[in-house]
Amino acid sequence: MQESKITQVHGVNPQEFKESIISDIRAEFEKLSKSFQPIEPPKYLTRQEVAKILKISLVTLSDWNKKGILKPYRLGNLVRYKQSELDQALISMNKKS
Repeated sequence: MQESKITQVHGVNPQEFKESIISDIRAEFEKLSKSFQPIEPPKYLTRQEVAKILKISLVTLSDWNKKGILKPYRLGNLVRYKQSELDQALISMNKKS
């Protein structure tokens, strides 16, 4: 036996039903667009920039890398640090103090 794929809505004509659905979808999109925050790409800093921000020497910065206080990202000879991870490392160091 073949099932029927017909949905019936009583008291509403097809145009009113369509407009009702569209207005509900628009309302949901409005809510989503108000709470939408675009994702910002991570900002990377050089060793010199990090040392200047933290007011430490490059030797101290290398030492902190070895201790795992900061996490460097390497691409060949280039070393970079994520700004967000640097901020988190500073917060965690202040909590330990």
